[in-house]
Amino acid sequence: MSAAAEMSRTPGSRLMAWWGRCEKLPFGRTLFGLVIRFTVPYSASIGATVLALSPGHAKLALRDRPAVRNHLGSIHAVALTNLGELTSGLAMTAALPAGVRGIVRSIVTDYAKKARGTLVAESRVVLPAVAGDTDFEVRAEIRDEGGDVVATVRVQWRLGLAPGTHAS
Repeated sequence: MSAAAEMSRTPGSRLMAWWGRCEKLPFGRTLFGLVIRFTVPYSASIGATVLALSPGHAKLALRDRPAVRNHLGSIHAVALTNLGELTSGLAMTAALPAGVRGIVRSIVTDYAKKARGTLVAESRVVLPAVAGDTDFEVRAEIRDEGGDVVATVRVQWRLGLAPGTHAS
């Protein structure tokens, strides 16, 4: 595919193409993690693993390890927020139609209990029609190995038309 053709694809289609290439390979989740690390270095800093990805849905796992712990021996609050934002962003980006882009406006994290052990974050989203700037909330729930919600992350995204795109 030419560079121009690659650039004309939507962010969601590029994301899903990489996921489609990686998920079937041995160590494909690790390879996809490297793609995320390259494209979104800060969010990738927590080392989450993408378990499932489709337009409007993302499911990620975060292993409990020293690099994400706080001084109380649980997973750090900001690591949880990072996990929720990454999960919401992947679900939303995978669903973005051509000509629409999004940027975070705010993040609110509600902490329900100390987070320990492997965590799983999940986000499901159905995007609204976007004809101009639109604020849209996407939630991600983070659960521990027992299935208890340890945090809920609400991300306010500003969706809008990419430059050069006109509302239809």
